[in-house]
Amino acid sequence: MGDLSAASPAPAALDQPARPRAALPALCLTQITSWGVVYYAFPVLNPQITDATGWSPAKTTAAFSAALLVSALAGIRIGRVLDTRGPRAVMTTGSVIGVASLIVIATAPNLLLFTTGWLLAGLSMASTFYQPAFAALTRWWAPDHVRALTVVTLAGGLASTVFAPLTAQLSGHFGWRHTYLILAVALAALTVPAHAFALRGPWPPAPVPPASGADTGAASLARSRPFLLLAVALTLSAFAMYAVVVTLVPLLLDRGYTATQAAWALGLGGAGQTLGRTLYAALARRTSPALRATVLIGLGGTATGAFALFPGPYPLLALLAVVAGTIRGNLTLLQATAITDRWGTRHYGRLSGVLAAPTTTASALAPFAGTALAVPLGGYPQLFAVLALASAAAALVAWRTTPTDRMA
Repeated sequence: MGDLSAASPAPAALDQPARPRAALPALCLTQITSWGVVYYAFPVLNPQITDATGWSPAKTTAAFSAALLVSALAGIRIGRVLDTRGPRAVMTTGSVIGVASLIVIATAPNLLLFTTGWLLAGLSMASTFYQPAFAALTRWWAPDHVRALTVVTLAGGLASTVFAPLTAQLSGHFGWRHTYLILAVALAALTVPAHAFALRGPWPPAPVPPASGADTGAASLARSRPFLLLAVALTLSAFAMYAVVVTLVPLLLDRGYTATQAAWALGLGGAGQTLGRTLYAALARRTSPALRATVLIGLGGTATGAFALFPGPYPLLALLAVVAGTIRGNLTLLQATAITDRWGTRHYGRLSGVLAAPTTTASALAPFAGTALAVPLGGYPQLFAVLALASAAAALVAWRTTPTDRMA
């Protein structure tokens, strides 16, 4: 296709079959459902789980975090499969595994089987969450992939809005076990057929590297200095970001605000994320990848530092929550486009899987580490100051992530 005139309609016609029309709306639906059922239902149901079973919150949360760690490790292998075979089989199988995992969790008579169910859920997360969806859209929609990624992340941002209150309503009537079984049915009905039938388009071949340069392999790129620095920057940023999300409510409670005020601040951060994702495309057009990463991570650290410095008034803290959420929304898309912006789409699946492994691990460990660090540091304001410094360090590292040789 590279030899045909840009004015000819033939390329568009040839490209059309490689971009299944139903893929984008289907992935919007499945991201809302998969995140809402497999991820966001747990924090809503966990208090009821611990009350009903006698298992400690620390142990049930550890099982959930183990799922995130499995997702991080499995994502590397899944990325390789995505590059060569496409998303249909991966995401359909992941949805089936997700349904099976919820059934195991819902019927687990003891903590061991409960944890086993969550380990299965980790495989489902790796196969159905943002990473495989991003890989699909990046290959099918390039070079207009930023628009498609933005649409899907906007939809994914609604997962907690839809499924947190729905889960709460169901659990109030049916209890946590039957709620998970109902959610498993919803997951099966909405995601398995969507992945199986809407992702049926042919998987485009990997882009051919430019004739002017060698095709650097994925393994070599993953060992390169810019890639390693990018991994460090995004991992530090992810740790700080997720630690802030989990510890914002305790920070506000310690400062004398009510639980309702703290919950509203957290919810406003979610609204900010949706706003932030609408702004990313314009930012991407006007900045280089390294500058964009440096600015966004640095702004995230600034917002975290502001929470440490200003105890109030509440309207100021609510505004800070919106700003912090806006930055988080941009950071999601920053990670989604970090590989493509620097090395193209040829090895997107496996490189993004390698990159996601440490960042997902950091996000899994952040809730425990953040809460644990608050005590020896002297409180949550001191914790937020340390997290702001971590973001500042990540921003400095991000500035050095421009590759010397760019893959097309």
